[in-house]
Amino acid sequence: MRDRGSPPDAEERACGPVAEFERLYRAHFALVLSYFARRTTDPQAAADLTADTFLAAITSFGSFDAARGTGRAWLLGIARNVYARHCENTTRHRDTLARLGGRRPLDEDEASELLARIDAERSGRALMAELAALPALDRHAIELVDLSGLTPKEAAAALGVSAGTLRVRLFRARTRLRNRTTTKGAKQ
Repeated sequence: MRDRGSPPDAEERACGPVAEFERLYRAHFALVLSYFARRTTDPQAAADLTADTFLAAITSFGSFDAARGTGRAWLLGIARNVYARHCENTTRHRDTLARLGGRRPLDEDEASELLARIDAERSGRALMAELAALPALDRHAIELVDLSGLTPKEAAAALGVSAGTLRVRLFRARTRLRNRTTTKGAKQ
């Protein structure tokens, strides 16, 4: 009988789950490696997949039941799952590279056009921020007439105000926007 603090002796190591797994590993390492070697031409990938298989096996060794099948079958089942995950990850990686690699470089004309669009959008965003600061009726008048293309009469009907009221609101809103954008432009 050994003390709890002392290491196990050779007899104790020869039986138990650790010894059982070691026997399984030694008996089937070559089988698992050859399983992957038949499926890949990369020796490093075969070695990595073999290591992944035995890592999965050691972490789930407690659930291994020899009554349900042999250790060999159990290991090859794990190897099959490891290989399926590997193929899925490889395909996903290849698809990502294809998407990224499928982009073509822009020529000078396209790049300058794109820069002009970005600059136009930037000023448009500033104008939309100023528009959001207007009172609701003024903002809606601008949106309906200037952005959506309705006539002032149609916009008045949509907002439930008279056409004269809408024209006055539209004039004031446009003046405020013009003043705000020219004032901000002068400050920059």
